[in-house]
Amino acid sequence: MTIAVDFDGTIVEHRYPEIGEEIPFATDTLKQLIADRHKLILWSVREGKLLDEAVEWCRERGVEFWAVNKDYPEENGAQNNNHFSRKIEADIFIDDRNIGGLPEWGLIYQMICSGKSYRRVLKESMLTDLNQEPPKKKHWWSRK
Repeated sequence: MTIAVDFDGTIVEHRYPEIGEEIPFATDTLKQLIADRHKLILWSVREGKLLDEAVEWCRERGVEFWAVNKDYPEENGAQNNNHFSRKIEADIFIDDRNIGGLPEWGLIYQMICSGKSYRRVLKESMLTDLNQEPPKKKHWWSRK
């Protein structure tokens, strides 16, 4: 699976143009996703020196991205690209600007591995916590 990951606010706290503190378990989760053979793309608004600093920050923590701000490593801007935007082609995007914000990294990993939605994983964890079975669906004609 190809996974695009934002940097500021997702891997680290927002301190742009500086690099903020790591969000708990971000790099550990990314390393595990790489070990699970997912292709990670760093997908950031950063460019030039600021982007290089972010890539190096991740590299120092053992996170090597498959590509950075492009669909594949060999892509060289408009020369190799069928499109001219920086829109990345990925199966999943991990970004703090999601509707509902950024889930904790453990939950993100669980969602990717299980293929379940955020809502489904939360519902199942709540039911497990309450030790209950999910309610059975009732038909509209049912009175009970």
